[in-house]
Amino acid sequence: MRESLRRLASDDGMSARTSRVAGTRRVRIELLDGEHINIDIDRKARGADLVDKVCESLDLVETDYFGLLHAQRGDPRVWVDLGRRLSKTFRNEPWDVRLAVKFYPPEPSELRDDVTRYQLGLAVRRDLMESRLSCSTITYALLASYILQAELGDYEEGHMRPAVLTEHRVAPINVLDDELEEKIRELYRKHKGQTPAEAELNYLENAKKLALYGAELHCACDSDDIDIVLAVCAHGISIYRDGLLMNRFPWAKILKISYNKRAYTLRLRASEFDEFETHLGFKLPSTRACKKLWKCSVEHHIFFRRETPVKVERVSGFPRLGSRRLSCRRTLRQLRAEPLLREVTA
Repeated sequence: MRESLRRLASDDGMSARTSRVAGTRRVRIELLDGEHINIDIDRKARGADLVDKVCESLDLVETDYFGLLHAQRGDPRVWVDLGRRLSKTFRNEPWDVRLAVKFYPPEPSELRDDVTRYQLGLAVRRDLMESRLSCSTITYALLASYILQAELGDYEEGHMRPAVLTEHRVAPINVLDDELEEKIRELYRKHKGQTPAEAELNYLENAKKLALYGAELHCACDSDDIDIVLAVCAHGISIYRDGLLMNRFPWAKILKISYNKRAYTLRLRASEFDEFETHLGFKLPSTRACKKLWKCSVEHHIFFRRETPVKVERVSGFPRLGSRRLSCRRTLRQLRAEPLLREVTA
């Protein structure tokens, strides 16, 4: 499978020399391992068509966990809208996007396809390398040891050279030191005999325990104008201040998510000790950032909590607060219930 990724990258030079059909555009996709591929697609195609083409080129069948990121107005992490025409999403060429995991499965062991599991591992590794995810030194060492076991096999002294550790992106360069390398060596030796698939699964089983695993982070201010970070993930919405968890609201406790201009509001179910519902308000840097947080929250709630996707309707009598179109084709429950394409054709 890793060899197929190399072939895809090497084919880019050949495809770039072929003439492009009228009405198509070339999209440059950065994959999770850092390599790039080019895909030609009709300019009238929608975001979902491009996601499907990218996943097909990587032999990914559990496609609903994935999405494509692009830069927009200074924001490097904007999701390509699955229902919007690409010609309206990208005003100018070249069309550059990044493959990413949009919905991180809470239990990686429930993934039914090895390719999906491998790509998820690459996504977690990228989150660690780009500092969207952090952990303790011992956890860095444990995760790094599973990476080396999966990609290099059983321990050999040559596998611990600094150049090898950097090439395989086992940990951010700023945390790699002699102490961490020694801990990696000690744990790596203990994985003797593990297959690549077993090591990749063990990597994910430990990564899922990290506090910000799979979380989309949004900077905001609370009612006292104190800077906080709102983290949206499979389990709900959490509030962090100075890197410390201040509060956590599971989806079952959240009754309504709304926004108006820069104000983002959560309506919470009354607990057994409260007589009334609670309303929490937060202020975002801009209306665009507030809408992005609202959309992220609603999409995660639909994917992880609903039986099927639902359409978010505009409330009669209120002004339209941006698009209500959501990029979620199937929910987690549907994915678990539906057979894999490979199982059907086998």
